[in-house]
Amino acid sequence: MGRYIVCLVTIDDPEKASQIARLLVEKKLVACVNIIPEILSIYHWKEQVCEDTERLMIMKTRAELFPALEKAVKELHPYEVPEIIAFNIEAGQADYLRWINDCTTSA
Repeated sequence: MGRYIVCLVTIDDPEKASQIARLLVEKKLVACVNIIPEILSIYHWKEQVCEDTERLMIMKTRAELFPALEKAVKELHPYEVPEIIAFNIEAGQADYLRWINDCTTSA
């Protein structure tokens, strides 16, 4: 088995979050997307401090798929600069990692 990642993406629109999640799973770019329904984001944007309610999308996939995942999210996401960040999964239950592998496409 290869390397695996968790990718975080924030978005303000709950319907768009579900749409993006479904498309990424259908395209086999991710095995799973969890959507945390409400987080408070405070951030700098265009010389201002902003505060917004967003959703946090937590995606699990293979590291080698990150470039294709990033491209797809950028095409589907309404933000000018969407948050798309990934962390390596250092350790995980073997059957779960195998499931991620089985549910995602070959790069």
